[in-house]
Amino acid sequence: MTNKLLTALIALLLPLGVVAQSSYFPPTTGTTWDSVSPASLGWCEDSIPQLLDFLDESNSKAFIVLKDGKIVIEHYFDNFTRDSTWYWASAGKSLTAFLVGLAQEQGDLDINDRTSDYLGQGWTSALTSKEDSITIWHQLTMTSGLDDGLGNRDCTLDTCLQYLADAGTRWSYHNAPYTLLDPVMENATGKNLNIYVNQQLHQKIGTSGIYLQVDYNNVFFSNPRSMARFGLLALNKGKWGQQVIMNDTAYFNAMTNTSQNLNLGYGYLWWLNGKPTYMVPTTQVQVNEYLLPNAPADVYAALGRDGQIINVVPSMDLVIIRMGESPGQVYLVPNQFNDDIWVNLLPVLNCTPTGINLTQQMPPVLYPNPTQGFVTVALPAGGNAQLTLFNLWGEAIYSQALSQTETQIDVSTLAKGLYLYQVAGNGTSHTGKLMIE
Repeated sequence: MTNKLLTALIALLLPLGVVAQSSYFPPTTGTTWDSVSPASLGWCEDSIPQLLDFLDESNSKAFIVLKDGKIVIEHYFDNFTRDSTWYWASAGKSLTAFLVGLAQEQGDLDINDRTSDYLGQGWTSALTSKEDSITIWHQLTMTSGLDDGLGNRDCTLDTCLQYLADAGTRWSYHNAPYTLLDPVMENATGKNLNIYVNQQLHQKIGTSGIYLQVDYNNVFFSNPRSMARFGLLALNKGKWGQQVIMNDTAYFNAMTNTSQNLNLGYGYLWWLNGKPTYMVPTTQVQVNEYLLPNAPADVYAALGRDGQIINVVPSMDLVIIRMGESPGQVYLVPNQFNDDIWVNLLPVLNCTPTGINLTQQMPPVLYPNPTQGFVTVALPAGGNAQLTLFNLWGEAIYSQALSQTETQIDVSTLAKGLYLYQVAGNGTSHTGKLMIE
């Protein structure tokens, strides 16, 4: 066994709840937040003005880049400051998903529970049998089957919520069923939503912010650094220093991986890069490319109207925050604008000309992970590679040649548990963990 693989195996055997010591977490009170210079990371400082010009021209108000938790870039525009408050819009969906996971971990609900258990019968206009088939899981995955084409997708009145398809058979970006997760949580926990987020997050990781009702929606407002703190919590899979905020790793992994087979680019209210297809909101169109072609394949993102963005990049230990007004075009989900940010960020990160596709340098992606039978290996750089699975004793138990960008592999015959995988090819190798459930 190579020393590199042995090191990866030792890391695999460490307690899964431990956060890498290199991660920095700012104090939960005060304004202290360690920073590191772009030059010390080998980034191209000469390319930062072009990035900031693009953001300024795109009506941005705040932009933050964290590396290993430390601030590398923090810039504000048009009299906006680190203490100014702005809305998250649909980027707040990611926060809701996290809170639902905490409520489940604490035994207040189960995401497989019927929504009507918490909202009562008649919260929709559907037949009782159809309404009762909708669960919290369907709300988290945007697969309620309720009709999003009746006019106002935000309307949460029962008259606005009509049956279109059986729950779980149709994906649609429908705000109303998502918004109704808020009263589900309130009824399950017995606590007001703002009290709950204060107890579960604000007091523990130093965020601030408040949910305010805007028409039918509950919209979260905070300062930019609070958004960055939440992104850092997500980067570290629910851990804040030595404090475990979310202990349910299975839920976190499900939240940030493909949640259903209708829209591969969607988890539990998080958008996912590196999938062969994704669906466009308000339509039933499948797009046959990555959500963010110019971003690392492993990015998972919180995306909100007018360009409210959290990018979490595990392979690079990055968190990227953008707050602001519309960049000139109305984006319900600003994936195109987010990709444009990456086009301008890449020259900073890699001293490469604008437009170079960073996915050419990205590690392979295995999904879904955890899996229950089949796993797809995506090679962002293409070419030929070899996948090898190892058990906890370091013994190679499975090997498969990879010659396509996407290769689906049947692992249903392997015992349930944790494995180490290695993908080697093109002069490089990448090692990670695979959970078979």
